[in-house]
Amino acid sequence: MFTGLVEGLGIIRSLSPQGGAVDIALAPPAVMTEPAALGDSIAINGCCLTVVHIRPDEWVFQAGTETLSRTNLGTLKPGDRVNIERSLRVGDRLGGHFVQGHIDGTGRVERIDRDGEWVHMHFQVPPALARQMVVKGSVAVDGVSLTLVTVGAESFSIALIPHTLDVTTLGNRAVGDTVNIETDIIGKYVEKLVGESSG
Repeated sequence: MFTGLVEGLGIIRSLSPQGGAVDIALAPPAVMTEPAALGDSIAINGCCLTVVHIRPDEWVFQAGTETLSRTNLGTLKPGDRVNIERSLRVGDRLGGHFVQGHIDGTGRVERIDRDGEWVHMHFQVPPALARQMVVKGSVAVDGVSLTLVTVGAESFSIALIPHTLDVTTLGNRAVGDTVNIETDIIGKYVEKLVGESSG
């Protein structure tokens, strides 16, 4: 479980194909002074992965075919920056919202409107994901907990403050980029219950 509050930006060092899977090696953010341990769950662009190797100044994860098909991790290249968050511990403060680290699908940056230092970012998503969103509800984009400003049948928008633009990958996103989307878990359960009761 995560909060969607990014702790820092990691840098992809290498991507090593292993059959249909990929080993992802990255340099952890310098601000994260607590060392990772084998088996730790860490979100990379919002996708929960397990630490399988630890090298000097480098963590290694494995992403399987399912993960690569549902996320933007398969498009990463050495040198790319990624959002990093360690899993939530019992007793930690929950400043974002409950994020599972299970990516529901991907969206595409459709438009970026600038308003001074703020940015309003618009995304296109499959209708199945848009149905689980509500205005003023929560969504995780590349692992960043955000509040929905508008929601359409196949789209949504968010407002990004300068701090979020500075400390996450969203500040470098451009029109056409693919992002990982995780809708609010409450919305998923409500959709399922409403569907079953009306069926």
